[in-house]
Amino acid sequence: MKVLFATSEIAPWVKTGGLGDVAAALPQALVAAGAELRVLVPGYPPLRAAFPKAKRIARFDTLGGAWPACNLLEAQRSDGVPFWLLDCPELFDRPGSPYLGPEGIDWLDNHLRYGLLSRVAARLASHASPLDWRPDILHCHDWQTALAPYYLRLYEGGGAASVLTIHNLAFQGVFPATVLTELGLGAADWHIDGVEYYGTLSFLKAGLRHADALTTVSPTYAREIQTETEGMGLQGLLQTRADELTGILNGIDTAVWNPATDTLLSKNYDRAHLDGKAVCKAALQAQVGLDARKDCPLFGVVSRLTAQKGLDLVSDIGAALVDLPAQLVVLGSGDKALEAAFRDLAATYPQQVAVTIGFDEALAHRIEAGADLFLMPSRFEPCGLNQMYSLAYGTPPLVRATGGLADTVVNCSPAGLADGSANGFVCQEATAELILATARWAAEVWADKKRWRQLQKNAMAGDYSWTGPAQRYLQLYRSLRPA
Repeated sequence: MKVLFATSEIAPWVKTGGLGDVAAALPQALVAAGAELRVLVPGYPPLRAAFPKAKRIARFDTLGGAWPACNLLEAQRSDGVPFWLLDCPELFDRPGSPYLGPEGIDWLDNHLRYGLLSRVAARLASHASPLDWRPDILHCHDWQTALAPYYLRLYEGGGAASVLTIHNLAFQGVFPATVLTELGLGAADWHIDGVEYYGTLSFLKAGLRHADALTTVSPTYAREIQTETEGMGLQGLLQTRADELTGILNGIDTAVWNPATDTLLSKNYDRAHLDGKAVCKAALQAQVGLDARKDCPLFGVVSRLTAQKGLDLVSDIGAALVDLPAQLVVLGSGDKALEAAFRDLAATYPQQVAVTIGFDEALAHRIEAGADLFLMPSRFEPCGLNQMYSLAYGTPPLVRATGGLADTVVNCSPAGLADGSANGFVCQEATAELILATARWAAEVWADKKRWRQLQKNAMAGDYSWTGPAQRYLQLYRSLRPA
């Protein structure tokens, strides 16, 4: 099975969220399961710097629209997965975020940038590809590559079967109608089954309509996005394509996220030898400037600081959380008002609350290992990876029952502890009162060391690797391209 994997991010070089992690780990798992794979990604500066000897294998002078000429470069990752870098300095040689300019506003030509990525992906997956290597499957991810199935079907005359994975339906690639011709499209594309979306042009909508198969990153999220509450205006289209929509839960890279081998930790540990967690907690408290308390739980947060993640509610209950008693360590950035609220909380309770604005990979690992509990009360969460990192690290998560959180975290109860299924704490609604009540219950369980150790062991017993999800993707590919 030959797969062309088209993505706008790939960790560790270019990452704004879970897509970057998935794009790094899933191809490895697919190759391990027997697939032959190429990863197509824009030639951003970090990738060009990482692969200075990448060789040109194709050139595209005329793709239509308003795109400049571009080259396709081939490089190879240390794990053997080949990269195809879309080399177009006019569009991709820019600092910082792949999507935002220095002022934190979307680049005005994002439609051209990711339209080009989509068009090249479609060309490489078609009979018109300039390369000898032709994929059976074109696997696209989120709005940035969602025009590819449309181009492939209508403009390239077919070729590979196409799969579109929705990592977050909230981001839809919506642009004004005036960009139509810049994308090599015309009046014939401007209709309900084309790219038109409530008077605008949507990359994601076109992909959802024309991809041969749709997936999203958890079974629960696949159901949720077909409802008015979570469908983000696309629920009707998704309902019509329900037979082609599959929820496949993400995995995590267990080579990177493994407390037994994680070189970023003060002390390694595993399910049978959990004493190392106490060492990690003390080291984390020292690093972030918290009192070295052993008499109360330490709650951790590693996240974008946004309302979607429910972190405004954590800010609201901050003082009450401290009074449980408990400590709180936060790492993240996002909404400026929320950043300020967490800074104020840390200034008010400097021995019990520590806040780091920004991102620090090493600190993220140390929070997962050193915290007693992980807070993730998202209003919606397509999959979530941090709760799985936490489970693997014996740090029971406190989550809201939504999306992938509902699929991975089982609420602590006497029966769940007894049968081994309970691995965290689940609140049904995203309210400050319910989150605080759940945190209070979690603190009570933490104080009972026997119950707590059982909960930790339950959490660490789960399989959060990509092995199972990769097999499900291969099954889907084979259903589209049977042998």
